[in-house]
Amino acid sequence: MLDADRPREACGVFGVWAPGEQVANLVFYGLYALQHRGQESAGMAVADGSSVLVYKDMGLVSQVFDEPTLATLQGHLAIGHTRYSTTGGSRWENAQPAFKTNTAGGGIALAHNGNLTNTAALAEALGWHGEATSDTDLVAELLAREADLSLEEAIARTMPRLEGAWSLVLMDERTLYGVRDPHGVRPLCIGRLPGGWVIASETAALDIVGASFVREVEPGEVVVVDERGLRSRRFATATPHLCVFEHVYLARADSRLAGHSVHQVRRALGAALAAEAPAEADLVIPVPDTAMSAAGGYAEASGIPYGEGLMKNRYVGRTFIQPTQTMRQLGIRLKLNPLREAIAGRRLVVVDDSIVRGNTTKSIVGMLREAGASQVHVRITSPPVRWPCFYGIDMPTRSELIASDLLTDEVAAYIGADSLGYLSLEAMAAAAGGSGLCTACFTGDYPIPVDTHLQGKALLEGLGNRP
Repeated sequence: MLDADRPREACGVFGVWAPGEQVANLVFYGLYALQHRGQESAGMAVADGSSVLVYKDMGLVSQVFDEPTLATLQGHLAIGHTRYSTTGGSRWENAQPAFKTNTAGGGIALAHNGNLTNTAALAEALGWHGEATSDTDLVAELLAREADLSLEEAIARTMPRLEGAWSLVLMDERTLYGVRDPHGVRPLCIGRLPGGWVIASETAALDIVGASFVREVEPGEVVVVDERGLRSRRFATATPHLCVFEHVYLARADSRLAGHSVHQVRRALGAALAAEAPAEADLVIPVPDTAMSAAGGYAEASGIPYGEGLMKNRYVGRTFIQPTQTMRQLGIRLKLNPLREAIAGRRLVVVDDSIVRGNTTKSIVGMLREAGASQVHVRITSPPVRWPCFYGIDMPTRSELIASDLLTDEVAAYIGADSLGYLSLEAMAAAAGGSGLCTACFTGDYPIPVDTHLQGKALLEGLGNRP
């Protein structure tokens, strides 16, 4: 699978309440802006005041929806989702939005970004044996069983039972809801349209539909949108731990998180990296696209010219290939190809956001050397990734993380680099705002307790057995 060496994206969610607008089209464009967060499946639910219609399928947003399909999705509110699976397999049954009908006959549609850590305990308490294996389906089931309550009250009653990370958009026939877990691990923001409201994972999705940013949904908050406008209520005290990887890698550079421009944060990461891990070189190049801002910051701070050295094929998408080393190498070349004229005979600083297993970085270094680079100095805008994520990024088990039991020089030797430098935890946190961040994948300090056996990611098994 292409990019098997990188952190997997979190999902993207988008919701809109806008009577008189083509809400399905707005959701389509919003999901298109969030495509980077998940490429396995896409879907949306639309309501017209009396019923909820759900359409979803496997594939990219542009593959799932076309104009005739969108024309059938009529209503005044809608939610959408683009998915990468973190809990539950990659199959149609787990595509979102999830839909349930409660015993009173009402419809509930739900889209989720994040990952619950107490899914097994909740399912056991319910005696629930649904066909789908996703935590999203379980949350929808919990809400559907509260048929004696309005959906707003069901949300307020259900959310305190959940543990882990969740940014949700939900709807019934008349009302749109947005919810964020008390730690605010995954982002969620609110935008204003001339005749309505938008709730989305990132501000870039607001921009594409012409919505003006209002504010972020606060950790532990439920926001409600209907004909009375926007209102909110709190179900838990906020204890912010925004995933720092949103700044480093996941979010689009043109988004804003916690009041900070992602582009400017990444430039600051690159500048800090130039100070902490300098190199004598002729050219600074990024691994496109997420490291481009950081490479610019490194170049400016170091005085080394910035240039392009790797061209990215942006039309590849997620490519599934045979699990042989030869085909993995081909898969990387499908996406990245070196600019020989730009790098031949040059000493390179190659800026990237992370190293997970190390295989992709090793292949990139090899390609650059084959293209004539005289030296390759790899610089990473985050600390070594040593611990798996349980909150919505599908990182490997600890035994598969190359930095979990190898020193920096040993990782450098494995990937074939002349030198390797990581950014310190302190510098990364400072660039990303300084506090209220989850850094568990770097430190092992998990802000939300996890049962690693139930989550399927043992923390200690297999260390010292790296191939």
